Amino acid sequence: MDSFPDQIVYVVDDDEDVRDSLQWLLESVGLQVVSFATAQAFLDGYPAGQGGCIVMDVRMPGLSGISAQKKLPEYQIDIPLIMISAHGNVDMAVTAMTQGAQTFIEKPFNDQTLLDHVQRALLEDHALRESLSRKQQLQACYDSLTKREKQVFERVVQGMSNQEMADDLNINRKTIEGHRANMMAKMDAGSLAELIQMAVVLGEY
Repeated sequence: MDSFPDQIVYVVDDDEDVRDSLQWLLESVGLQVVSFATAQAFLDGYPAGQGGCIVMDVRMPGLSGISAQKKLPEYQIDIPLIMISAHGNVDMAVTAMTQGAQTFIEKPFNDQTLLDHVQRALLEDHALRESLSRKQQLQACYDSLTKREKQVFERVVQGMSNQEMADDLNINRKTIEGHRANMMAKMDAGSLAELIQMAVVLGEY
């Protein structure tokens, strides 16, 4: 199974046999697994920012899977969640999915079905992290611009010509051209189309 070395599958289930079985299954296809017997132990033990996904039972003593799901944002846990249950019903499934679970699987389930869902969850997590990393890189580039270069950036993506920017900012065209060249270099933008895409990612367009 394709995965990324920094991702971990977190198995959260109060049944030791289920935990051991899931851990064996997931590790048999090369995945890293960390298991917890309670939802609270998982919430307390999750390393901030760690990539991966969660496979969590709905019904557990103490904090239930549904209740733990509501607490994920509070603990700054933002990785895909697969909910599993031997006592699934429509209401539970709807609640879990409404709260953001990727899917809801009833026990006993086919091993390959679970592996397929885990694979999709890990790919989704990786894509989200790549997107976040890209945005952070772009934000760092944007933050490096001078005040005037940011003004030029905003006007370039609005479609203004150099002369229009010069008139709008009350400075000469040659100066605008210099600011524009510096801005494009700092943003590492090879074209106007690329700069507009960056502006969209940054929320500046």
